[in-house]
Amino acid sequence: MSRRIAIVGNGVIPDGLAGLIDGADLVIRFNGCRSAGRGGWKTDIIAACNTGRPALEMLAGGRWKSSRTVRQAKEIWCVRTASVFAAMRAPLALSHPDLDDFCDDYTEGFATFARVTGRVLKVVPAAVHHAVDAELAAFDPSPYVVPSSGLIVIAHVLANIATPDDRVCLAGFGHEGWQWHPFAAERRWTESQIARRRLDRFDALR
Repeated sequence: MSRRIAIVGNGVIPDGLAGLIDGADLVIRFNGCRSAGRGGWKTDIIAACNTGRPALEMLAGGRWKSSRTVRQAKEIWCVRTASVFAAMRAPLALSHPDLDDFCDDYTEGFATFARVTGRVLKVVPAAVHHAVDAELAAFDPSPYVVPSSGLIVIAHVLANIATPDDRVCLAGFGHEGWQWHPFAAERRWTESQIARRRLDRFDALR
């Protein structure tokens, strides 16, 4: 049976999409789910950045854990595979010494939270990271540290979650933000998937 899978980023959500997003069969949101509300509320999966400061902020205290979106989620995905980021630590110490805590892994903290609250924890496979890096090379990326969590999750869903009959739709992806993500190349990659009819954007469906 075909499904509509919504992947909802934390960028701007145009008016009128909340109902479409909440009507999806599977809704994936990111980290603090900043676009929830305007982008609907339904949340089946939280894709969490499980390294560095973002992970610490989510795990510290109870604000993230008790939020409306996290309370709904049946699964938590750790977007960053520990082995991939461990291998980055030494090169980053030379090229980006200011990112000294970037590779600190907090997967176990998310695993503990998932276990205590009866949720499923999954980690995006390392193969997805490597495939995304290889595919981005065709889109002339400027120097970058890592692809965004959003792109990793989109690639993971297309490769490992969605069936050929499913329709994967995006909202809240402006392809802009942290300077060390290759957003221009990510936009071109995403548009190439849309052209191949592997992805849609919700604002094109209204």
